[in-house]
Amino acid sequence: MPMPNQSHGSPAPLAVTATDLRKSYGDKTVLDGISLDIPAGSVFALLGPNGAGKTTAVKILSTLVSADGGQARVAGHDLAAEPQKVRAAIGVTGQFSAVDGLITGEENMFLMADLHHLSKREGCRVAAELLERFDLVEAAKKPASTYSGGMKRRLDIAMTLVGDPRIIFLDEPTTGLDPRSRHNMWQIIRELVTGGVTVFLTTQYLEEADELADRIAVLNDGKIVAHGTAEELKRLIPGGHVRLRFTDPAVYRNAASALREATRDDEALALQLPSDGSQRELRSILDWLDSANIEADELTVHTPDLDDVFFALTGGTDQPKEAVR
Repeated sequence: MPMPNQSHGSPAPLAVTATDLRKSYGDKTVLDGISLDIPAGSVFALLGPNGAGKTTAVKILSTLVSADGGQARVAGHDLAAEPQKVRAAIGVTGQFSAVDGLITGEENMFLMADLHHLSKREGCRVAAELLERFDLVEAAKKPASTYSGGMKRRLDIAMTLVGDPRIIFLDEPTTGLDPRSRHNMWQIIRELVTGGVTVFLTTQYLEEADELADRIAVLNDGKIVAHGTAEELKRLIPGGHVRLRFTDPAVYRNAASALREATRDDEALALQLPSDGSQRELRSILDWLDSANIEADELTVHTPDLDDVFFALTGGTDQPKEAVR
């Protein structure tokens, strides 16, 4: 089922569209007919447990392997008929760094410039700009083997940008990074999108998808089991509620009498009402409270987080929250 475009204004052109993509290795079906529509200039995140098919999807859409069935267009080009044009429009950063540790960061950049057939002058200009943009100027003359994990990741993405791609596939770009380096990488991704680049992200961090992605798809057993914004996905899972807290015990008791379906917390002077977190339902709760002349001192909306969504959709309750792939 293709993912809907943005619902207001003119729909953004699609950077990636795929219909019924299939891939098997022997008798193992890795992708079982997935469909995607990804608007240009957005971040799309593909979540799924180990073996769900995320990396295979990236490899197919970036022309590294061919699909067994289905169609796809990337940057307006047919994946099967125009793979060279697709490659010219994309950049790929895999789970494992493409950086050559035996040469300097600057030499890695020059190597990429040569691969993109840039003139020596143009290659030097692009390398210098990107090394500055990614805060690698001081380390540029040092062997890449001396770089920290975060620096290698930054160099990896800088190398990916040498060809000025409009679509970038980032396959678990922050795996193994410390929290500061992860946050730096998030900022880089946001800046890329601000510049009009489309980012296709696979990640093992649910927090990362929640933080960055305009749209998310959950892949399980080769099928997309849910897609939408982070907020839409959270509303798929029961457990959302509105919490009303009071400071005056008498007001709390009156409210509890009026709201008989609410769950009471007498110690905290709080009431909990089931809610899907939608604006419409929240408005109706507020209208009802007004009509009953109930005024809470504090109102908070609680929705399930992406961890809850992920485990409910993939059955991955035995996996630690920060180690799903």
